[in-house]
Amino acid sequence: MVTKKQAIDLIGQRAQELTALSDGIWDHPEVKYHEKFASETLSSFLRENGFRVTLGVAGIPTAFVAEYGSGHPVIGVLGEYDALERMSQKAECTQREPIAAGAPGHGCGHNLLGVGMVGAALAVKAYLESGREGTIKFFGCPAEEGGSGKTFMARDGVFDGVDAALTWHPADTNMVSNSSNLANCQIRYRFKGKSAHAAISPELGRSALDAMELMNVGVQFLREHMPSECRVHYAITDVGGGSPNVVQADAEVLYLIRAPKLPQVNDLTERVNNIARGAALMTGTQVAIHFVKACSNVLPNNVLGWQLQKNFEELGSAEYDAADYALAERMQAVMEDKDEYYRELVQAIPDDEVRQRLMADVDKPLFTQILPYDPHDSVSMASSDVGDVSWICPTSQITATTMPGCTVMHSWQEVAVGKSAMAHKGMLQAVRVIAATAIDLLEDPSIIERAQVEKARRTGNLPYNCPIPDGVPIPM
Repeated sequence: MVTKKQAIDLIGQRAQELTALSDGIWDHPEVKYHEKFASETLSSFLRENGFRVTLGVAGIPTAFVAEYGSGHPVIGVLGEYDALERMSQKAECTQREPIAAGAPGHGCGHNLLGVGMVGAALAVKAYLESGREGTIKFFGCPAEEGGSGKTFMARDGVFDGVDAALTWHPADTNMVSNSSNLANCQIRYRFKGKSAHAAISPELGRSALDAMELMNVGVQFLREHMPSECRVHYAITDVGGGSPNVVQADAEVLYLIRAPKLPQVNDLTERVNNIARGAALMTGTQVAIHFVKACSNVLPNNVLGWQLQKNFEELGSAEYDAADYALAERMQAVMEDKDEYYRELVQAIPDDEVRQRLMADVDKPLFTQILPYDPHDSVSMASSDVGDVSWICPTSQITATTMPGCTVMHSWQEVAVGKSAMAHKGMLQAVRVIAATAIDLLEDPSIIERAQVEKARRTGNLPYNCPIPDGVPIPM
């Protein structure tokens, strides 16, 4: 029978295949709901390696599920593979130099994230192959960036029956994440007015552009009167044309509204909706309000978090060489705005000895130590559709160092190191931690039982209620 150690060792034996898969997806960046290359590449690889694959789940062509084994526990690993718009960047280049101007790029490391979870699924499959009870499921999840792919999958019941889920994210830090994050929803506001000559007969026109601008001003005033941890962002997607001597009959703006809890999101969204309606009333225009997507806040789970921490500390950080440190130094030298997240995390650690040990990492080009686990609840200002999975089953995740210290997420610098040796090493170490933890859950289902008790406590035993109403189409 394959032991836990042998299953983890398998990851090293297949490292070349996994890094080639990751680099292939980096070379073919695709944005939300268009991840055809990535989806086909990963689903085909898993099928060739003995997984049962179901394509097009939840009516999404680039979403799929690959599974091996039978019975419970059912362990899910969540893979993402979408890129970001306009983030094209040459590999290991220390200046902003797109491969193709305006093209997408992997500015959040999802080429590493998705392939990493494939590696974890392979290791767990090897452990199960000798007849052990249990199932490993790889979930191919598109459109995490602005598309809430997992939320639409959750609405369709794709994650039902999973006993626990694990995932990871590329970062500049090794840690087990125990923070919640912001729930959100995205709304499109389309204003419709009446065109006219802006000089000869302006009184006959009704400006949709005026309405949109008034709405944006109204939301600016709203910011003073909403909870400080909430966020409201917008992008103007249609100004109605480029002629100043025409009263613009059409205008459109896209809003993203965030808050720590879904009820807060719903309340804030209705206030923004009312501002839009008021702007239309002031200008004699009409506004159409289109719900685009939403996602829930993440429910932390300390039971799973401690298990991930145990394995992370036992396996340690990836081992980087002089070439990795040299590349990290070159990239840091061109970072105009360094993210001080790591320094802030370390300075907040109450244990003096641990804090001093970790502060030795702060000024290094790569953060290699593993941060201690913090069981106290906190809230990150980011959002992720992992939150919806966490309301269905106990869920936990880690970050692993794949980029230079203080790299700003969603930056060209992150794209530039996305197929480097340092990124590969961080990915493979994350795979080992996730696989080891998944095997622990298979070996000792009581861990899952305790995790489910914690989830029930955090939800108040309330069932999952998808924040995307039935009938809202997938924004493909």
